[in-house]
Formats: sequence, C-alpha cells, structure tokens
Amino acid sequence: MSDTDRGDPAERRAALRERHLRPAPERPPSAARGLHHTALVSSDVERTIRFYQDLLEFPLTELIENRDYPGSSHFFFDIGNGNLLAFFDFPGLDVGPYAEVLGGLHHVAISVEPARWHHLVAKLEAAGVEHVVHSGVSVYFRDPDGARLELIADPLGEMYGTAVL
Repeated sequence: MSDTDRGDPAERRAALRERHLRPAPERPPSAARGLHHTALVSSDVERTIRFYQDLLEFPLTELIENRDYPGSSHFFFDIGNGNLLAFFDFPGLDVGPYAEVLGGLHHVAISVEPARWHHLVAKLEAAGVEHVVHSGVSVYFRDPDGARLELIADPLGEMYGTAVL
C-alpha cells in the first residue's frame, strides 16, 4: 500500500497540497504550449464522425492514414482554442471494448459556453444519449465506443467556480 492510500483522504490531500502546490506567483511557466490532441480509438469512423460533428458540433478538420498502422485512419475534430480531439480506427485488430483501467482514460472534459452547453444537453436528450448532469454545469455521457466525456460550462482554467489554473 502506498503512502497515499493511508489515513484520511482530506488529510492526504492537504499534505500533498502543502508539499507540492506552489502559489501562482511562484509557479514556473509550463514547459508545454498546450494540448495538441488527445487520441481515442474508434470502432466505426463514420459513426464517430456523426457523433462528434453532427451531434456535438465539433467540426471534422482532417482525415488521414495512421502512419503507425497501414489501413488505419487518424482523424481530428476541432474542440476550440486550438485543441483537437483525435481518433484512430484499427481495422482487423480486436482492440476490445472501452475500459477504464489504471493508467487509462477516465474521461475527457471539454469546456463549452453556457448557452452552447444547454443546447448540447438538449441535443443529447433528443438523441436518446444516456447522460448525467452534475452541479448544473457538467454533463457526463459516453460516446458510441464507450469513452466517457464531460461537457462543462465553466471557463477554461476553472472548475465549479474555483480557479484551477
């Protein structure tokens, strides 16, 4: 059992904050420029395009061959602010169903304007996509391959009214 598994969770978080979290003026700049793309796996390219472009209104920006697996597609959706959500399909490989595993993806959270958030929640409802609204600003749901997504009406760098950046 690691040291983070012992004791009261609130006390562990407080100790980690004390040990590692620097006040904003003392933090060095990040070595990164931003998230270029997050890549997920698609079992059906056209179904994925219909879900992300038609339902969620994230425009498809490119569809190319995956350089690492001949015959596979690598395609991208614009999720705003210069960020992309990408997918691979792996025809002929049995990659199995989506699974949340240690070291794997839990969910992708995408910030949208509050009016757009309400519009997209209504579209999810109309399309019969099972979803859960949390705190009035987050909606959680799964894509056709089971990847868990969150649309959040909070601005980038904020979580439920608290600055996280």
